[in-house]
Amino acid sequence: MCMALIWLIAGIVLIAAEILSGDFFLLMLGTAALAGAGAEFLFGNVFITALVFAITSIGLITVARPWLKARMHGAHIPDNVAAHIGSSATVVSTVDRTGGRVKFKGQEWSARAFDESQVLEPGTAVTVVEISGATAVVWAERL
Repeated sequence: MCMALIWLIAGIVLIAAEILSGDFFLLMLGTAALAGAGAEFLFGNVFITALVFAITSIGLITVARPWLKARMHGAHIPDNVAAHIGSSATVVSTVDRTGGRVKFKGQEWSARAFDESQVLEPGTAVTVVEISGATAVVWAERL
């Protein structure tokens, strides 16, 4: 009975510590410790308890934690620049290798052509392939 109480306290402490970390790792270990407390209470065998804790913690960390993190945090976009890559844009003023203007996501940006031989006329649909400083580097699939 004493070991079950130790597992129970360890589980509660780990779950409470999760509040500070927010990474769902301690939550998984705390839940596994609670499963270990249940196994210790039911069987009273340290080997079965350790096996239950190990299997539960490995299962939760490898299966439940990635799913929970994706569900709670959503899609991860590293920064604003990465969010613009692949966006569709429309040429506002002629874009060539030296410059021009495009409009995408409701804003006008300075732009230059990815292919230095391309000259993109106003109204041409383009794709943003790179952000270089404050300039969108664009590519037109069809001219």
